Amino acid sequence: MNALVFEFMDNGSLDKHLFSDTRELQWEKLHEIAVGTAKGIAYLHEECQQRIIHYDIKPGNVLLDVNFSPKVADFGLARLCNRDDTHVSVTGYRGTPGYVASEFMLKNFPITYKCDVYSFGILLFEIVGRRKNTRAVGDDESLDWFPKKVWQEFEKGELMELTEACGIEEKDRPKAERMAMVALWCVQDSPQERPPMSAVVKMLEGGVEIMPPPKPFHYLFSVGTNVLKPLNSGSGSGYTTSQGTDSYWYKETTTPIMAKYEITVASI
Repeated sequence: MNALVFEFMDNGSLDKHLFSDTRELQWEKLHEIAVGTAKGIAYLHEECQQRIIHYDIKPGNVLLDVNFSPKVADFGLARLCNRDDTHVSVTGYRGTPGYVASEFMLKNFPITYKCDVYSFGILLFEIVGRRKNTRAVGDDESLDWFPKKVWQEFEKGELMELTEACGIEEKDRPKAERMAMVALWCVQDSPQERPPMSAVVKMLEGGVEIMPPPKPFHYLFSVGTNVLKPLNSGSGSGYTTSQGTDSYWYKETTTPIMAKYEITVASI
């Protein structure tokens, strides 16, 4: 008889705590979970002998042990690829609606490991808002999409006010604001503009200054002439913006880096 043996995760999946009305998890613990999850994905992308692309990063696939330490789980859609590959061939749609990167919805655009970075950004929005990103509001049940609201508040310089409206205590708002900015970088339409997960970890830990992100979601909202265009050079990103500038995500500072968290990936 064959059997699969897994570590028992006492506290279930992140979504059960994140979307609960009781809000038992304190913000500091949510921040630790975000950093731990980022470290797990960075390990898959950058430290394994072959890169592992998960394809389904979401709160339901982040499991929490007795100490609420996160484990990235459910590798049913994952695949191995060589580090030298600029993109991978994928047949059909992969992932969960709402967390899937824009390149899956744009025909003939190559898929890279940066699709996991996009999904992680969507997860970060849900941690900041402690709500599902999409919900119906009003009598006409129009859709309220939280990531768009985060961008609008960032554009107005009012991210701190947004974190206050999300019920985050004053002492935790700087970390929440930082997390929102990291999320905006992660969900950039062009994969080359999204930071690698090792950079995401640095930005979340707080030892670097995060640069202002450009406007995301070009594929959903009209943004004038700054639209996505296919690359002809064979670059791994698959597409770029008409601005044609190299993106950078942060710069080093003398600020002490926050405490490190263990790399956490569930057994495959």
